[in-house]
Amino acid sequence: MQSSFLLALLVTTLSTQAPAPPDFGDEAAARFAELALACVHREYPNKIAHVMSGDADARPPRELTPAFYGCYDWHSSVHGHWLLVRLARLHPKAPFAARAREAVARSLTPENIAAEVRYLSAPGRVSFERPYGLAWLLQLAAELREWEDPQARAWSTALEPLEAHAAGRLREWLPKLSRPIRVGEHDQTAFAFGLVLDWARRAGDEAMVKLLTERVETFYGKDVRGPLTYEPSGHDFLSPCLAEADLMRRVLSPARFATWLSGFLPEIPSKGGTSWLEPAVVTDPGDPKLAHLDGLNLSRAWMLEGILSGLPPQDKRRRSLEETARRHREAGLRSVTGAHYEGGHWLGSFAVYLVTGRGLPRP
Repeated sequence: MQSSFLLALLVTTLSTQAPAPPDFGDEAAARFAELALACVHREYPNKIAHVMSGDADARPPRELTPAFYGCYDWHSSVHGHWLLVRLARLHPKAPFAARAREAVARSLTPENIAAEVRYLSAPGRVSFERPYGLAWLLQLAAELREWEDPQARAWSTALEPLEAHAAGRLREWLPKLSRPIRVGEHDQTAFAFGLVLDWARRAGDEAMVKLLTERVETFYGKDVRGPLTYEPSGHDFLSPCLAEADLMRRVLSPARFATWLSGFLPEIPSKGGTSWLEPAVVTDPGDPKLAHLDGLNLSRAWMLEGILSGLPPQDKRRRSLEETARRHREAGLRSVTGAHYEGGHWLGSFAVYLVTGRGLPRP
């Protein structure tokens, strides 16, 4: 019943230009906000990626990373906070907004952020949450930068040292990365690069924009015949091929992107139809790895919408992309129920990213 109600509220028709965000009201937003509110300060169960240099490093998550210790793992906590910020920003008068603000205020204090910077700066942690968690941290920073609200300004200021550290960590890494990472999980570079590029443009970091654009063109610009038939792998929550295409539309003009896409994903039909890419089916939503496929349907939906937004209005592939995105949107949103913590601690963030059109070009 809950998932059916969500679906009725969230599913919408895509426009002929960029896909429009759906009619996403306070009641639907509250359901996703509750998922994050239930986990951003829930310490256990917890899966930490923690390099220990001695006995003193054997400490509970709330002491290691006091801002982002909930939601099972660091990156999920980060994008759980992003969810609360985004929904409180978009729905400032909703009943959940005050609680969302309280939760964010509890986490984003100068003292907590200073401890986060110390943790990331410790020996042996140069690759901590790189690139996925760092990219989501920058997305959180971007959301706060865009919110004209006194409390949000204070949170943004508090977060700045960690924002700068994350950006610096990525800036040092990118020139040394000799190949893209094409997996369907956290290490994938295409999805992370998209988040970071969006942040850099909103933050006015032209040096990062230039560096990322050059890396994107080098890594992906000459790719042809992406192996879409090999997807998905059993634990994917990101599509390697669609994420790459969604990234390339961020750096190419519509005409150039249309040509590049023809060479990279020639199987996209020009006469409509969805059989070329079917939604994934989760066999056990209580298994934390198998449940990744629910997230895959959500991320595929927003990537397909992103690809659509990058094409010229007359492109004949638009109808197929619209239809396929809709099917993935429906399948993905049906899974966001919170019935299993394995998915509930993170799927809400993916759903909000999709239904609020976060990654799409602005009008």
